Parts: sequence; C-alpha cells; structure tokens
Amino acid sequence: MKNKELEVEVSGRVQGIGFRQLVRRWASREGITGFVTNRDDGRVYILAQGPENKLQQFLKWISTHPGFSKIQSLHYTWRASLTVYGSFSITHTDSFLKEQMRNFINLGKSLLKKSSTVPGHVVIIPDGNRRWAKKRGLASEMGHYKAGSITNIKSLIREADALGVKYLSVWGFSTENWKRASHEVRAIFDLVGEALVPLIEESQKNNMRFRHVGRSDRLPKKLLQALQDAEEKTKNNTGIMLVLCLDYGGRDEILHALNQALRSGKKQVSETEFRNYLYTSDIPDPDLIIRTSGEQRISGFMPFQAAYAELYFTEKYFPEFGAADLCKAVDEFGRRQRRFGGS
Repeated sequence: MKNKELEVEVSGRVQGIGFRQLVRRWASREGITGFVTNRDDGRVYILAQGPENKLQQFLKWISTHPGFSKIQSLHYTWRASLTVYGSFSITHTDSFLKEQMRNFINLGKSLLKKSSTVPGHVVIIPDGNRRWAKKRGLASEMGHYKAGSITNIKSLIREADALGVKYLSVWGFSTENWKRASHEVRAIFDLVGEALVPLIEESQKNNMRFRHVGRSDRLPKKLLQALQDAEEKTKNNTGIMLVLCLDYGGRDEILHALNQALRSGKKQVSETEFRNYLYTSDIPDPDLIIRTSGEQRISGFMPFQAAYAELYFTEKYFPEFGAADLCKAVDEFGRRQRRFGGS
C-alpha cells in the first residue's frame, strides 16, 4: 500500500503533559514516520507518513484525548510528501529549559480557559482593506484579496473553533457597499466565490457549518447558487458556524422583518415574534463585536441583536488581523463583567 502524508494541528490541553511522547510512542508502534513539535501558541503540530488506514486510525486515536490531554480542535490536511522520514521523532524549537517553561505557561493558559468566559458568537467587521492597500501603493481590490485569502480566513476560523466560539460572523459586503466602483464590487464577489470551494472542503473535514445572512435578490446568480450549495452541504454538521454577511445592512434587515410580519397579517408583534422574521432568527445574538482599522462604530451591524454585545476595537487593518489578534480580543472579553442591564 502506497504511503500518504498527513499534516495535523491539535489545540487544547496538549502541552506540558507528555502529549508528544504519547504521539511518538503510538506512531512508532504502528510504523508511522514523521515528527511532532510544540507551537509557541500552545498548539501541537504533527507531520505523519504511512498507509492511509494507519493515518486514519492515528487521527481517531488523537480524538480520544489520550493521556491527560483535552483536545479542543483537530485540523488535518492530506498532502504530497516533500521529505521521506525513516522514523518518528520529537523535534524541539528551543533549548530544553526554555521549551519546558513555555510548555508550562501554555498548560496554565489551557487550564485557565476552562474557567474563562468565551463568547458564543463573535462578529468581525473587517475594516481597512482599501487603506491597507493604499498605504502600500496597491489597487484597492488588492486589500480585499489579502484580507479574504483562504489562508487568512481559515486561520481565523480555526482559532475561533479552538477557543470554543460557536458562531463566527464576518461582514463581507454591506448594503452601502454597492456605492463603490463596479470593478471593486466585482472583485469582492469573485473573491467570495473562489473561497467557497476550499471553505466547503474545510467544513467537511472539521465539521463546520456555513450560513449566508443578508439579501439574496441582488447578488450575482452564480455566487448566490454557490452560497446556497455551501449551506446545503454543511447543514448537518454540528461544529462552529461561519456566518458570511453579504449584501447585509442592519436597517435593511429590520425593514425586511417588518414587511414580512405585515405580509403575514400581523398588526402587532412581540420581541420574540419579531426575532423570527430576522435573517438571524436561528442564530444567537452576538456576544463580541470586533472592528478593525481603528474605527469605533458598528455601522448598523445587527442593531437589534447587538444590544448587549461587547465591543472591541483594534487599530490593525483587517489584512493584518490574524489568529493571535482574535485570541487577544476573546481574552479581553473574558475579563469584562457583563450585567445585561443589571446593577
């Protein structure tokens, strides 16, 4: 049987507890070659080579939380072998003392996360793409290409999933964005369409769900079909949900909900009934709204749903906003005290 290669990233309580030793022992016993190493951010990276059935068993074994580990997320990619390994080893990125100290710190962080408050629904308002491009002498659409690269989006989804976030909403195109130049609008839609294929592949591997929120009557037909296909193909998944807000505006959503209620014969609705007419009727209200680029407003994003959302503003343009920045925002959220109108 021809050998395959598997790249694995594991998040959770996986450092400072002998997890790498367990991985090496299991892999060596089963004839799998490659290496395992700790990441500075608390994750563990594994590169494994061997028969496909053995690698599948390897993934299944990791998901059982071996030893004292607690696996929060497991992401893997099949790829072509670049180097052939003769055995399975543990690699070190620093001196033994420094590595052990870092492992101890990461273990402490993973234990503390259990008692920290994690936002169930995180919203990102990705601002600053055009300013990022202009600062570098590039065309405005280049900022969108950098911000919307599948590598960047995947890293944010994976970090949110690892942190325990259940819903991640990204505002990709507002109802006001139609005022922009047609070539820029086209570039945004093309970018979204291109990203959907690898995102669906990601969802199938990692149990991610997908939702489009916003108007559907003005989007290009090809893009709309791709969005609907993504929803259909992931509807039975149970993991984190990526909510992509395209042609979305808060006022537009409220007017849409109001007109829907009137068309159904309603003359008066309660708050609970009104929620049922919103695009987000089956999605929890946002807990944390992050806006990049230094702008300190939410520009009408989910105004009805965001009444008690915590706001987090960062000076970074969205093309520069990465997994570490998301983690920092979630950590800040965990230190806040939410009263929901109480004393």
